[in-house]
Amino acid sequence: MNDATPDSRRGHRFLDGQDRKLLIGGQWVSAARGATIATLNPSTGELLANFAAGDAEDVNRAVAAARAAFEGEWARFKPFQRQEILLKWADLIDANFEELCWLDTLDMGAPISVTRMRRQRVIGMLRFYAGMATALHGETVENSMPGNFASFTLKDPIGVVGAIIPWNGPLVACVWKIAPALATGCTVVLKPSEEAPLTALRLGELLMEAGLPAGVVNIVTGYGHQAGAALAAHPGVDKVAFTGSTGTGRRLIEASAGNFKRLSLELGGKSPNIVFADADLDAAVPGAAMAVFANSGQICSAGTRLFVEAPVYDEFVERVAAFGKALKVGDSALPETQIGPVVSARQLETVQRYLASGPSEGAIALSGGARLTGGDYDKGFFVAPTVFKGVRDEMAIAREEIFGPVISALPFSDIDDVMRRANDTEYGLGSGVWTTNLSTAHKMAKGLRAGSVWINCYQSTDPAMPFGGFKSSGIGRESGIEHLYQYLETKSVWINLG
Repeated sequence: MNDATPDSRRGHRFLDGQDRKLLIGGQWVSAARGATIATLNPSTGELLANFAAGDAEDVNRAVAAARAAFEGEWARFKPFQRQEILLKWADLIDANFEELCWLDTLDMGAPISVTRMRRQRVIGMLRFYAGMATALHGETVENSMPGNFASFTLKDPIGVVGAIIPWNGPLVACVWKIAPALATGCTVVLKPSEEAPLTALRLGELLMEAGLPAGVVNIVTGYGHQAGAALAAHPGVDKVAFTGSTGTGRRLIEASAGNFKRLSLELGGKSPNIVFADADLDAAVPGAAMAVFANSGQICSAGTRLFVEAPVYDEFVERVAAFGKALKVGDSALPETQIGPVVSARQLETVQRYLASGPSEGAIALSGGARLTGGDYDKGFFVAPTVFKGVRDEMAIAREEIFGPVISALPFSDIDDVMRRANDTEYGLGSGVWTTNLSTAHKMAKGLRAGSVWINCYQSTDPAMPFGGFKSSGIGRESGIEHLYQYLETKSVWINLG
């Protein structure tokens, strides 16, 4: 697939015309009901593949396989052996990275120029978690009990993990869920999004090639309200790791009550990106634009509320709009494309509703503001990068997550004003600050109620740095040592030495 072009995309070796099956207990099997779902290329509307529509019965089979593996061969794997599996998987992903990039590009629409740039992040995460597999341990505790007691803690894997991922970055999302579970000795039932399941299935093949025992990772594709809901409520699942919308996160919390599942939830956002008048505006313009336009705005931590200090508001917002107009929007398979389509017709409809609601409430579109039409645009789901000016805090476009390439630009007067308004949201995932004043940077970093604060940058990530949200943006953290602890139980051991 290294020579793939828009005309040769059907030549992808994974898109061979065969229905893609479920991975359960080390075997590729059809859904119990035999149903399938079509997945389309959002750039062209073309059929890519049909995949199995799993439901509760398939989830039952997958959870049983994961439980058997957790209590069987996998339980006897030493940390070094788990590390070996992860490192082999990393090598296989590296060797097949171009192919995986094309699956992400064709299935969910991220430009091939962008998916190719994710290699360091994906391989870096895998090797970080592999390294942590041999570094997890309990500790000896000096207790104060009368007598002669030894006390120490053990770290036990939590058990069977139900992992549910979204469609906006399948390759990264799969690794982010599976790798920490394997590093800690857990087993997994993965439910990828029905909008973009193909990368997950190919990764399942590579896991088997890496020598992972049968049943340790199972992949059940299907609709969220069927397979996803069944996995979230299943009494045999010990933990749910979920990335997706805040609304679905609330339903998962309710579904977890039956057996008090552990939860880690990475949910939605309406992140503030704050530009002070003293900022390096030449750096801040592309930074503010791509904090939203990257991935067609389909990033949970996108800096969609652009706060700009009043003295530079008009100039800065005009420059961001001009930057957006200059971006090449088109077929994600073309190497010159910078912004691809949104993932589906349904997501396009959602974005279009917000594009209409902004002007209806008094906002002015300086750029974009509509679906792109004409020629090849009519075949896909393309939205022009949009910058709204004249936005007020109470507008829907300033309060609700759009998940499209839409910036709401708001002026502010001073640091106290913007701090209050930036935190006036149900969300708390990401935030950005652009300033050359060190004091301002530290005050904002301390005061912003968000899991990540990027200063003079946006969306920087590293496997060692935790990522997650405050408030309705989630529970727990991904990446960093904290991520591993969320897959472990702590056991206290007491020994009476007499």
